[in-house]
Amino acid sequence: MSPTPTGRLFGDDLVLTRTFRAPIDDVWASISEPERTARWFGTWKGDAAPGNSVQVQMALEEGAPWMDMTVDACEPPRRLALSAVDDYGAWHLDLTLTETGGVTELRFTQHLTGQENVAEVGPGWEFYLDALVAAREDRPLPEFGDYFPAMKEYYEAQRGQ
Repeated sequence: MSPTPTGRLFGDDLVLTRTFRAPIDDVWASISEPERTARWFGTWKGDAAPGNSVQVQMALEEGAPWMDMTVDACEPPRRLALSAVDDYGAWHLDLTLTETGGVTELRFTQHLTGQENVAEVGPGWEFYLDALVAAREDRPLPEFGDYFPAMKEYYEAQRGQ
């Protein structure tokens, strides 16, 4: 498989979108309910109220590590914002959903602290969002090797634009 990169840089914001022929509440459940997120990203536990931390298991990463994430905003079924700090840096994520005529668009934004890592981060989010699509369609999950390093050049070309 040769997935096509879709992400765009707007300043230090990396933005990717995916569209689903599904009601907004169903797509919201895919990004917010632990048993649904486990199918494409990883499960989580804790009280997901704004200002609280939850523990997220990165199921598709080597060793399936757990990480703490802070819920910055939770506005069902339209917006979920999360942040975390790990060995790879600071993560500031914003997921917004809009529905028109039974079609829901997910706009995923990572607010980067600089563009230097976008060539690694971009392919990673492409992989995870395509995993979300696959999980929702009951298809096999994608292979990360199809995304990185194949998409690295696409994202490098966007730096500094």
